[in-house]
Order: sequence, then structure tokens, then C-alpha cells
Amino acid sequence: MSDIPVSLLMFGLLFGSIGLGYFIYGKRQSAIVPLVCGIALMVVPYFIGSVLMLCVVGIVLAALPYFIRI
Repeated sequence: MSDIPVSLLMFGLLFGSIGLGYFIYGKRQSAIVPLVCGIALMVVPYFIGSVLMLCVVGIVLAALPYFIRI
């Protein structure tokens, strides 16, 4: 068994799923901000090892398309 906490895996799955939704939406609507945020949300959980940092970065990336409309 590895030393990865289950909460880190669950939050990674949650933010990855949100990222997939943003990616599909951004691709279909030709919107660059949701597309980039979706890719970032799918990739970021692989590089962050802290649950708190993953939640902060994930929430910021998930909220970014709401505030930046290009």
C-alpha cells in the first residue's frame, strides 16, 4: 500500500472531473479560458502532494472561468 492519503486521491478525482467538463465545454464553445483551466485541472493533481494545496489550487482554477470571460 502506498502512502498517498485517500483524500488526496478523491480531491484529485473531483478536480479532474471538473477539468474534463471545462475542457469539453471550452472545446465545443471555442472558449480558451475554460479549455486551459480544464487542462490545468486535469494535470495539476499529478504534481501536488498536499491536500490543502490541491484544494486551494483546484478551487482557484475552477472559479477562474467564472471571473474571466474572454
